[in-house]
Formats: sequence, C-alpha cells, structure tokens
Amino acid sequence: MKIFPTSELHNKALEFIEEVTANADQVQNQVLSEILSRSANVEYLQRHGLNGHTDRKTFKKVIPIINTYDDIKPDIDRIIANGNDTAILCGQPVTKIFCSSGTSSAVRKRIPVTEDDTNRRWFFRSLVMPVVSQYIPGLEKGKAMYIMIVKPEVKTPGGLAVSASTTGFYNCKQFQDQLLLKTDPYNNYTSPIETILCEDSHQSMYSQLLCGLYQNDLVFRVGAPFGSSFTLVMRYLQEHWPYLCSDIRAGNVDDTHVKDPVVRDAVKKVLVEPNPRLADFIETECKRSQLSSSSWEGIVSRLWPNAKYIETIVTGTMSQYIPTIDFLSNGLPIVCARYSTSECYMGINLNPLCRPDEVSYTLIPTMAYYEFFPVCSNNNYNALDEAQQPVDLVNVKLGQEYEIFITTYTGLYRYRVGDVLRVSGFKNNAPQFNFICRSNTLLSIDSDKTNEMELQNAVNKAADHLRKLNVSLVDYTSYADTSTIPGHYVLYWELQQCNNNNAAITSNIATSVSSSVFEECCLIMEESLSSVYRGCRVYSKSIGPLEIKIVETGTFGKLLDYAVTQGAAVNQYKTPRSVKLGPITELLNSWVVSNYFSLKCPVFVPGT
Repeated sequence: MKIFPTSELHNKALEFIEEVTANADQVQNQVLSEILSRSANVEYLQRHGLNGHTDRKTFKKVIPIINTYDDIKPDIDRIIANGNDTAILCGQPVTKIFCSSGTSSAVRKRIPVTEDDTNRRWFFRSLVMPVVSQYIPGLEKGKAMYIMIVKPEVKTPGGLAVSASTTGFYNCKQFQDQLLLKTDPYNNYTSPIETILCEDSHQSMYSQLLCGLYQNDLVFRVGAPFGSSFTLVMRYLQEHWPYLCSDIRAGNVDDTHVKDPVVRDAVKKVLVEPNPRLADFIETECKRSQLSSSSWEGIVSRLWPNAKYIETIVTGTMSQYIPTIDFLSNGLPIVCARYSTSECYMGINLNPLCRPDEVSYTLIPTMAYYEFFPVCSNNNYNALDEAQQPVDLVNVKLGQEYEIFITTYTGLYRYRVGDVLRVSGFKNNAPQFNFICRSNTLLSIDSDKTNEMELQNAVNKAADHLRKLNVSLVDYTSYADTSTIPGHYVLYWELQQCNNNNAAITSNIATSVSSSVFEECCLIMEESLSSVYRGCRVYSKSIGPLEIKIVETGTFGKLLDYAVTQGAAVNQYKTPRSVKLGPITELLNSWVVSNYFSLKCPVFVPGT
C-alpha cells in the first residue's frame, strides 16, 4: 500500500505515535504515576488506603477492580448531586458529565470529565488525519460531509452539564474554533457549526444534508459516527431528496424543514445562489434509484463523485451494516479510524484502508493506564479468568483475547470497560487489537450464555442463506423469551429485497418467500450457536425452538425514535442486539408481520 508524503505538522503527530509506542511501558508507568499524584488526596483513593503511593505494585495491591458501573455509581451520583465541592474521584475539577448510549447494557453510565481530559481527547483526534492522509492523498483540497447530531445538554443538581460524549465534543471550544476559523484543512466540513449544534435532530439532519449536497463536488469523504447512523442518514436522504432538490434549485431553504432562524441563515450562506443544474442532477439520480432495478446502489459515489472513502465504525456488531454501506457506495473504502468509548479515547487504526473485518487499533499509551484480563478459555465473555492476574499493556500475548480495564485521569480506577479485544500485532512495543465484542451475555435461558459475537456469527450465516433469494437483512435484535415453557430465543428481523430499497416491502417478502426458508434460517442459527445451547435444546430440552419474527419495514427506525424519546443521542445510538425491557418488546411485537420456528433440532453430540 503506497504511503504519501505528509506536512510538517502531520509529521510531528506521526513522530509522537512512533515515540510513545516505542516506549510504551515507560509511558504507561509515567501515566499511572501522574494520575495517582494528581489525585493523591481524593476520597476514593484514601478510602482504599493508597496513601500517596504512585507505583504499580502498590496500586494493584490495594485498589480493587471495578467490575460493573454499579460499583462506582454511588460516588458518581454524589458528584452529580454536589458538583465539584469535594474531591471524590479526581483531583482536578469535574467540568461536565458524559452519558453513554446505554444500548449495550441498558444502563446509561455517567462519566466525569475534566477540562484537561477534553484537551487530551482533542489531541487524540488530531492524530487521526495525519495517519489517514498518508494513504489517501489530497484530502486537504476538499471537504468532509460528516453528519454530526447533538442532543440537548441538561444540568445536574450540582450545576454540571450532562451530555452524550459526541455532543460534549461538538460543544467544546476547540472543535468550534476549528470550524469557525478553518484552522485545519484536513477537517474542513460542509456543515456550518450552527447546523451541527441545532438540537432538533430533523432540522440538523436536513440542513447538513442540504449543505453537503450543494457542495457535492467538494466532498472528499462522507461519514457518520457508526454504521447504523450512516445508514440512517441514507434513509433520511431517500425520504427527503425531493425537498432538498427544491431548496437547491431555489437557492434557499424552506422553513417547512428548517424553522430555526439561526440555522436557516447559516445554510443560506452556503446556498449562495440557485443551482437548478445540480438539483436536476440529484433529482435524476434519486429518481433513477427509485425506478430502476439497481435502486440505491452506488448512490453515495454518484451524488458525491469525488468521495474517496466512508468514515464510520463497522467493527463488532456494526459489521451488520457493511454490505449495506458497500451497496450504497459502490464499495468505497470504509475507514474505521479510532477506538473510543464515553469513558476514554484509546486506539487509532494505523492501517486505515484495511478491510473492515481486519481493523486493528493501536492503543495510545498516553490516554490512560491499561490492564488486561485474559478471557475464559470457554469463550464465556461475561466472566474473567480469575486464575490469572491482569497484565500490563506490553505484556499481552499475540492471538490472546482480553478484557480491557482502564485507569483514567478523570477518576476511574481499574474500571472494566466491557470490551473484548484480541491481540493482532504490535506497533513497536505497543500491541494492536481487534475489537471482538462486548463482554456481556446477550441471551440466556438455562446454562447457555450467548454473547454478542456468537449471535452475530449465527445471524450472518442465516443472512447469507437469505441472500441467495435476493433478500437482505436490514437490522435485527433479539430477546430471551422466558414466558414460554421451555423458554426460547426470539430474533426480530427487518428485511428488504436486494437491489430494492422501496418502502413497505417487508410484508411482501414475508409472504413471497417460502416459510420453509425462514425455518431453515432458524435451524442455521441454532447450528451456529454453542454446544451448551445445542445441548440444552437437544439433550435436556430446557430450551425451546428458536423463533424468527419478521417485522414491518421501518421498525428499527421506530426503535431509534423510541430510544431518542427515552434520552438516547442519535449520533451515539447503536441498535441493541438484545432487548429486555417490556416496553421495547411490546413495541417490537406490535410490528411483527409473521413468525417462524426451527422445526428440527440442531446437531448435538454429548461430550463435545
């Protein structure tokens, strides 16, 4: 893969990566010492008897593992209630609270953030484009149409702002200054800052797409935070392109879709004049997509012909969206640039043009102090291998899978992130990791414990079977139904005809495809699940036949809408791969058009 020359500023960023990865262990030791020195007098560390020690040995001896968010929640609740009156977790003032999406655990975790950490996150982000520009030249000559949606901030009783981490980043001074002053040509966005900070998601999405389409020939990269959010943007385009074309043709923005006067004025500065020629082009492409058998295939590369890649995250269960994104973009490279959580920014993909299923992240040693617990050999990702001690960053072994624990500058100590990573290689002395899955068990009826990765693999095999009939899986979730005797797994599937994105087709698919095909999909999934599951199905009969429920077209869009009403942020939303709350299963069941069971038992050999 050819590497292109970089600017002096980018060279400094790449030199930094070289230096900290070459001296990873020394950097990690320094990071832990800094964290513990800055917070030596905080209540949490005093409570556990660290008594000012900053060395690794004492730290690991006296500070307990935080296995779940509930272990630290009482202290965070006090910070939320009291503001920064006391140093409970962190020696520096807490300036805001980040709220996780809650889609993986059904718990919306609240994470303290300091001004120093905001600067650290900003610096981490500044390392991404120097890496990408080595492999994709000329990005500084164009713009990025990267759709960014914020959610309103709320104030805690103690006066701290609470927001989604993406919202917090878009609200930070560094980001806003970069957009307003255009200080970085590699991060020149088509969206004015006013459209990004608009708290109405519909007005924000509409105005950002409008600006991105109007500047279509300047767009060199297209993106959204997650694969799910990228496909959401494309569905929005599919529904609203006639109105967008009308505004481009008039060189104005209709107040039907954008009522906020501040946003309207910002968009008008982009739409400097009517462009009927561009409007006709967009209209032609979108109409052709609706009328022809090829549908929306390649719509991204057709509407933004100079786009060089798609920037979005499609690792883990987000891999579900890879075929859809490939279809929409005519196979443009998908760049998964960074690995981050609400708690901490951690890893960068140093080989951005790799295949999505080969993405490997190099953890930046300056961001936090990392520890790794080997996962159990039986792939029970919900349990740690308690027979082994956690190892430091430089002591992980190639090919081994670990759960990652972090100690951060913001007051999380030996905190279980909940991600399973596999060591895929090394950058100098720093390991590189594939993201495997979340560690939590998704489905369990008896002694079975089906995790995220196992479920995804089973779904992929069944979806491959459907593709032979030109039917594709749009999205899915699951549910462990214990209301029946015995209990059984339920999968909710939204489908569409391959090469056809027209609305209201799921019910047609459900009636046109033979029921035996869906029954075969049920069995394929069961054959792909663990031997423990198959033993419960066949031998002890403590689990009933797996069920697939086909839901109406647009169901997972409605699920997103529901999540937003419950406080989720559009930009951070990820379809939950398992649902447990009654209201959600009630909603899903109300949109079911047909259901099917596995009519055969999967193969199970006792003792295997």
